[in-house]
Amino acid sequence: MSMNKYLRQISYALIAAMMTLSAFTACDGKDEPEPEPETPVTPKPDEPEEPEEPEEPAEDLTLKGELTAERTLKTGNTYELTGGYQVKAGGNLVIEAGVTINATRSIDGQPDYIIVEQGGQINANGTKEAPIVMTSTRQQPGAWGGVHICGKAPVNLSGGTGKSEIGDAPFGGTDPADNSGVMRYVRLEYTGFAFSETKESNGVTMYGAGSGTTIEYVQTYKGSDDGFEWFGGTVNARYLVSTHSEDDSFDWTDGWTGKGQFWVALQDPAAPGADGTANGDCLIEADNREDNFGNKPQSCPTLSNLTLVGNNDSNNQKRGIRLRAGTAIKLYNVLVAGKPSSVTVATDETAQSFLSGVAEIEYLWADNAFVYEKISDLGLAEKEGNAVNQTIAFTNGYIGTVEGGKDLSADSFFAKAAYKGAVAAGDDWTAGWTKQ
Repeated sequence: MSMNKYLRQISYALIAAMMTLSAFTACDGKDEPEPEPETPVTPKPDEPEEPEEPEEPAEDLTLKGELTAERTLKTGNTYELTGGYQVKAGGNLVIEAGVTINATRSIDGQPDYIIVEQGGQINANGTKEAPIVMTSTRQQPGAWGGVHICGKAPVNLSGGTGKSEIGDAPFGGTDPADNSGVMRYVRLEYTGFAFSETKESNGVTMYGAGSGTTIEYVQTYKGSDDGFEWFGGTVNARYLVSTHSEDDSFDWTDGWTGKGQFWVALQDPAAPGADGTANGDCLIEADNREDNFGNKPQSCPTLSNLTLVGNNDSNNQKRGIRLRAGTAIKLYNVLVAGKPSSVTVATDETAQSFLSGVAEIEYLWADNAFVYEKISDLGLAEKEGNAVNQTIAFTNGYIGTVEGGKDLSADSFFAKAAYKGAVAAGDDWTAGWTKQ
């Protein structure tokens, strides 16, 4: 066989083997699936985005101008009082526990004060643990103008109405049960702004406020005028503390006929100066009406369980309780210390109220004496439970009572407390919310 023929046969054999192998592999293996065609994605229409919650506007922390609706001051916040803040008829200033109000004196020459006009309300509800504090950026007596409440209860002014010394708001009327709101667990510091030579503001001033108004657990601290003053009305008040007031601790006029229990007056204990004058006038200064002692209704509050501690002034400010200008009073369970003239009675109209039995003082102990100014001795030191020239001891300035007193609890306003004084040892209701 020729060589060429032999090579051709080998080539044919190799080609046949390769074709056989290829056919075997194609029959024995599995075909790869062809990829399915992709389904085209139809784009979804744009969905509207969820609207964002609008942010609440930041609370306005300024008190100024007029309030004609309800406004709530929130726990823990500090608010700035700028000028006079007038709560008008229909307005309601709600103040939660733990609020601080700072009087700023940011308007040159203008006072900061809060006035609740007739038909308006203040509802300030603090707690012992979280009192409401009304103070000033200027930590000194006379820095701001305090709180003024004008109601519709009777007063003894001509025509039965008047205008407030601060704010010129009307007060007085014919509704003895008028309700101007609540002040509870409130401390007012550094009040007494002098509006003029004859007009200084007190800590809390009540003008014709009615018995529907609640005043309890309230302290005035280092004011340059009176701590509390009543211009007529029928409002009741209990658990009051007047600390270091530079004028009178408590003052009334214009026919106030309300009730009070558990009051403390503590004057500045700093020693009198070289002339004998100390800081603070009367513990109580009480009038009916200075320009007409006989006006009706006659001032005649009923008060029980008072502790009144003076500054031992031996010069111009000797009086403790000063009853004059036709006022009457029903006064029980009282301790008076630190004034050379513990109780003074002046004017015939006031004397007559005792002689007729309208007024009376019982269960009052004093470290000095009763004094009668231009009237005859009324013999008040000899009335039931009264005693003068007593040694009266206190702890912490005013804590302590004396056994024996009159029980007034038949009147639902009064708690049963048949002892003399306001704060019993072991029951210090001033603790935790007052400033010493």
